[in-house]
Amino acid sequence: MEAKTMAKDEYQTDLTVVRQPVETAQGLPNAHYIDEGVFEEEKHAVLFANWAGLAVASEVPEIGDAKPIEFLGIPLLLVRDRADKVRVFQNTCRHRGMILVSEPKKIEGAIRCPYHSWCYSTAGKLVSTPHVGGAGFNTHEAINKDDLGLTEVRSHVYFDTVFINVDGKADPFEVVHADLLERWKEFDQPMYHGGADSCFDLEVTTNWKLAVENYCESYHLPWVHPGLNSYSRLEDHYHIQEPNKYSGQGTLVYKQLQGPDDAVFPDFRGLDEKWNTGAEYVAIYPNVLLGAQRDHCFSIVLQPNTLNSTTEHIHLYYAEPKTSEDMRSRNAHLWKTVFEEDIFVVEGMQKGRHSPLFDGGRFSPAMDGPTHNFHAWVAGKVQEHRDKQDA
Repeated sequence: MEAKTMAKDEYQTDLTVVRQPVETAQGLPNAHYIDEGVFEEEKHAVLFANWAGLAVASEVPEIGDAKPIEFLGIPLLLVRDRADKVRVFQNTCRHRGMILVSEPKKIEGAIRCPYHSWCYSTAGKLVSTPHVGGAGFNTHEAINKDDLGLTEVRSHVYFDTVFINVDGKADPFEVVHADLLERWKEFDQPMYHGGADSCFDLEVTTNWKLAVENYCESYHLPWVHPGLNSYSRLEDHYHIQEPNKYSGQGTLVYKQLQGPDDAVFPDFRGLDEKWNTGAEYVAIYPNVLLGAQRDHCFSIVLQPNTLNSTTEHIHLYYAEPKTSEDMRSRNAHLWKTVFEEDIFVVEGMQKGRHSPLFDGGRFSPAMDGPTHNFHAWVAGKVQEHRDKQDA
């Protein structure tokens, strides 16, 4: 039986078989893709309780830049403060709950609430409360500014990607993802966003998890990406799996983009020779997809809008700040073509999840290990959440 109604009026799914070894496991039940109650449960258990991707730091490139972002209904504000640190705040005035910033802007002085003009520094400190003590009196003994700064959401920047932990209870990012940081330590060096021609969004009618699942594996390459598979074949790929952390795939035959006169992008410095012909693509749970190559990298932040609506925010990065505009445009077009080829797959799986007798599917033990790793992680996080609720 796939689901049952609990005494607490919770709609719960049976996740036992999902967490079995890949040889015998089934995928997450249909409800995890089509049921609003389970979507709400996953919001708290998976996306709020872990280090979820929100944006990239390059969206606020200069000191004072601020950008409002909604994350699963929460109004947030991405800010680069006066100390050049990227921060995330609730985009809500501590006075009467007014939205502070409604569109991207440069904060020249302070973040000012448009309702009663309470003002905050870019570090979130409440600095001004005009007329709070009556006309002409800007202080009141009952209003302690030190206690009324903006509510900051715990955040961490890695690979230029801004990760947030909404509930504030996850282990430090550096602890959770120590393995990946070690694996890709060679890329712990400056990387430069390509600019307006190196970012694009894709709107996809699917549950966000299906985009992760598809990215994890190379099994689909011969049929979904025939152009890519013509030089980076299925047999040239290998699995990347770190249980409960991340998973993905690597290739042994990465082919650099070449422009006119055989021009290529500059390489990142000091890379091991394995990167001369290799590349790796990792889903860092829950919702960030990263790619590392010798001459450029990318970050894809999956924004779960609704149960069956996801925005893929794609950003491309280079080893040097000045690269050929023509080459960047060619590279962005190439990746956009590849990622668009996946849309019919993830949308088709979303439709398929409405088949009431589908049992979550089986995994190929040889080919689906990275995807099973993700399913097992989601199932584990949901079960942890349920156990805490029952305690």
